[in-house]
Amino acid sequence: MTSGAQTEPADFTAAVQSLHDAVVRPELEVGSIRPPQRLAPYSYALGVELAPTEGTETAQLGIDTASNAFGRLVLLYDPAGHEAWHGTFRLVAYIQADVEAELATDPLLTDVVWAWLTEALDVPDDSTSSTPPSDEQEPAVLALGGTVTATTSVRYGDIAGPPRAHQLELRASWTASSYELAGHLEAFCQVLASAAGLPPVGVTALDRPGAL
Repeated sequence: MTSGAQTEPADFTAAVQSLHDAVVRPELEVGSIRPPQRLAPYSYALGVELAPTEGTETAQLGIDTASNAFGRLVLLYDPAGHEAWHGTFRLVAYIQADVEAELATDPLLTDVVWAWLTEALDVPDDSTSSTPPSDEQEPAVLALGGTVTATTSVRYGDIAGPPRAHQLELRASWTASSYELAGHLEAFCQVLASAAGLPPVGVTALDRPGAL
C-alpha cells in the first residue's frame, strides 16, 4: 500500500488514511496501485476509473481500462521538506480521457480542463505561482502547476480500434499544506468525472437507459 518502509512517519500514515476517508461518486472506482519509486522517501498511489457497466470488462486500475477515462493520484512525502514543493506533501495527478472530435479541436478545451482543476481545488487564478504565500492563513494548495494536452491518433494498417481517436490528458502536481487529503482526492475525482462526461451529481443524463 505504501513505500514499503517498516516504520512510516505518523503524518504520512495519517495522510494515507485521510485519502481513504474521501467520499466519491458511485460511478467511480478507487483502488490502491503501485506507487512510483525514488521520487520521495515515502509514496502512495491510487488509481481511479469509471465503474464497469454491464457488458464491460474490468481492467486493472490505472494501467489498462475499458472505460473512456481513468487517472492516477500519487502522494509523495518528504519529512525534511522540499524547496520546490514549499512543504512536505506533494500530490501528482494524471488523467486520460477519450473525447469527441469536436472537443479535441476546440481551442478552449485546455483552458476549460485546467479551470475544472483549479475550481475543484478552490485555487484562485493568481495562486499557481511557486512563490510561497505571505498571509498568516496558509492556503490548502500551494505551487500548483501542470499541463493539459489534446491529441488525435490515426490508426493505419492491421491494428484494432477506431480509425481516429481523440484523447485528453491532464498532468498536474501541487503541495498540500496539511495531511488532511480527502478533499484533494474528491477534487481529483470531480475533474475525472467531468473529463469522462458524467453529468453533475444528482443529474441523470436523459439519453441513458432507464433515465425516463
